[in-house]
Amino acid sequence: MSDALLTLDNCFIAFGGLVAVDSVNIALKPGELIGLIGPNGAGKTTVFNLITGVYRPTMGGIYLGGRPIHGHKPHEIAAVGIARTFQNIRLFGSLTALDNVRVGAHTHVRYSPGDAIWRTRAFAVQDHEQTTRAIHLLHVLGLGGFQNTDARSLPYGEQRRLEIARALASEPKVLLLDEPTAGMNPHETRELMEVIKSIRDDFGLTILLIEHDMKVVMGICERIYVLDYGKVIAEGKPEEIRNNPAVIEAYLGEA
Repeated sequence: MSDALLTLDNCFIAFGGLVAVDSVNIALKPGELIGLIGPNGAGKTTVFNLITGVYRPTMGGIYLGGRPIHGHKPHEIAAVGIARTFQNIRLFGSLTALDNVRVGAHTHVRYSPGDAIWRTRAFAVQDHEQTTRAIHLLHVLGLGGFQNTDARSLPYGEQRRLEIARALASEPKVLLLDEPTAGMNPHETRELMEVIKSIRDDFGLTILLIEHDMKVVMGICERIYVLDYGKVIAEGKPEEIRNNPAVIEAYLGEA
């Protein structure tokens, strides 16, 4: 898609003799909320790792706004506008919720180490800005009451939300969510679905979502890509995916 914000163009990667991602083409337009589904081991998280620079594709390319990002380091990719959460929560457990979110803003720090040591005006101004924004993001994610609570002391659902708040602190253009509702009860899942839709709208984000809960995927995603054995076997709107014979056979099963 010529108007795509994020594009994976014929991406391929193998680990030894195991092909993890095989000639994958994905395109996300600005403001889209897209699902990425498939059986365990299909290559979904590997796609995220390719996008965020953890791996470099053996073949093919990845482009943000038409500019190549494959081969860049993860912190460089975060700085140009891609943030992610993880399948297994990766918070700084001994830091407060507020400080976890502040960490997410490190890509936009403009003061020098000397400014931080000597507590200069440049440091004070930016530190105040980061703290104010972090507090705002905690409230957006429903975590305003946990500002000074250590991350490891938070209930599971709140830890999931905190990861999203930390990702938003980096001011991304594209947000990658890796199974954000995993381990949540139905009530928490419904609430997070609304949160995901609202942050897409309020922050003007493009979101790519890995999720096994089909109620979530079918309920909030506008288009869905389906992976199986590293290949995209289908792409389309939720209703098209729901009735696709190849997807039913490989993943969804019969009703």
